[in-house]
Amino acid sequence: MAKIIRSAKSSSDWTYNELIAYNITVVAQSPQDFFRTNTEPSLDDIDPSLINSTVDADDVGDSTFHYLTYLDLATKATQESFIDIFARETLLVLGFEERGLAISTGFTIPLTICGDDRRTAQTDVCLLSRRSMILLILQGDKTLFNGSDPEPQVIAEAIAAYRYNNMKRQTGGLPTLDTMIIPCITMVGTRPTFYLVPVSRALSTAVVTGQYPETPTMVVKCVTILGPNRRFSEGMESPEYRRLAFQRFIAFKSLAKEYWQTFLV
Repeated sequence: MAKIIRSAKSSSDWTYNELIAYNITVVAQSPQDFFRTNTEPSLDDIDPSLINSTVDADDVGDSTFHYLTYLDLATKATQESFIDIFARETLLVLGFEERGLAISTGFTIPLTICGDDRRTAQTDVCLLSRRSMILLILQGDKTLFNGSDPEPQVIAEAIAAYRYNNMKRQTGGLPTLDTMIIPCITMVGTRPTFYLVPVSRALSTAVVTGQYPETPTMVVKCVTILGPNRRFSEGMESPEYRRLAFQRFIAFKSLAKEYWQTFLV
């Protein structure tokens, strides 16, 4: 694998070839192993109409109607922005934007790769601290528009976020960290997959210099599906799927917080 040709690519151009080139594998885990619990979180604090309403419901409050409109647009996405806006709205309604945090769209992270510092990692949605540290990254699916897969892209963005966050720590007078686990999400249509991306100094340096890291990096993920006999295309337009997705988002919020608190300034 060390002989694979590596070139300077922005995150939007990353494919599984780049994951192979930098010794990165992605392993799917069960919800129980990934979230470290056998119990789904409660949705008691969520407006039931957000969970149970069909996409075309009009006998709902303004806030629910607003969310369902974005869901409908994302389900029939003809523009990339529909998926991104829906993802942002989902994070908002599920309480990710806590005091001192901000949800940003289109946030650009510098990416130095193969000695080229002119490349970038363009996030669709990310969660930032007040000091602009990147706590969580969400990448939407663009296969309807340009054939790219969000999984390699979000991993590239996590690698860029590691270096960016360490620079923020250094600016704040704190030591840089050898490893950060960056929480990430991809949205394929309205179907979320959750990731924990461990980024080490060795991996970051390998990308910066265009070298093959001897130590492998294993990313873990959890795919949101209702069951083995359900359609893989089924998404949050289905109230049953939406309930499960909301539970996974809320579980991931708690899990992600455990990790970002280890590097937050």
